[in-house]
Amino acid sequence: MTETTDRLHLHLLSDSTGETLENIAKAVLSQFEGVEIIKHFWPLVRSDGHLNRVATEIATRPGLVLYTVADPEMRAKLEAKSHSLGLRVISVLDPVVDAVSAVLGRQAKASVGRQHMLDEAYFDRVEAIHFTIAHDDGANVEGWEDADIVLAGVSRTSKTPTSIYLANRGFRTANIPLVPELPPPELLYQLKRPLVVGLTTSPDRLIQIRRNRLLSLNQRPDTAYVDDDRVAAELAFARRIFADQGWPVIDVTRRSIEETAASIIKLCDERRNAENGER
Repeated sequence: MTETTDRLHLHLLSDSTGETLENIAKAVLSQFEGVEIIKHFWPLVRSDGHLNRVATEIATRPGLVLYTVADPEMRAKLEAKSHSLGLRVISVLDPVVDAVSAVLGRQAKASVGRQHMLDEAYFDRVEAIHFTIAHDDGANVEGWEDADIVLAGVSRTSKTPTSIYLANRGFRTANIPLVPELPPPELLYQLKRPLVVGLTTSPDRLIQIRRNRLLSLNQRPDTAYVDDDRVAAELAFARRIFADQGWPVIDVTRRSIEETAASIIKLCDERRNAENGER
């Protein structure tokens, strides 16, 4: 019978930045409630000396070792050291890499040099975040054509947090509020490169969010900003624009930011595949 425990030392070791490991660990650990997880992060382990120092530290706090290491010799040494300590060690990407290799009928490249691809992706995300912050809430209209995605919607439809989430995934994202009294610039309707997506929500949910916003700012919660007719008119105004332009629309009423972003990324993939002539 397996012994249970409410405490785990989790060692995340990588020859890269370790971002992949962090994301996998977060996803897995979310499935276990009431467990104390002590994470130990060991990034950029690329030499025998570094590996030896890390192994010494791991020995003082034994637990589960998860790793992403490309170099076969380093992998073998890490596995041997972990086993000598009686620790379970898992290469988290191997099952997926093996499956893809089997389907494609070819071997994956196990090269530490491919780390530079991760570095480039990291800097792409940093650039995307800078772009997104600079083009929030209708700012810097002249730069919209350089965006990957432009989000449009009435106030409080999660445009900014969704934009930031997409930026962290490497998508340069701009967003603009749609206000009946202030029509958007004509440039919005002339964009070619970006995917323009409309965000909408239910009137009741929007009013609730806006009221909470007003209360958090110590403002009166009975302004036109939360008036039933006014909110309905705003949403109708936005829906007409979406329909006239043929933009895809996502209802964020019951979606988390992550779910909304995932739907947008899927739209981007579908658009790219269509442009490449794929089905």
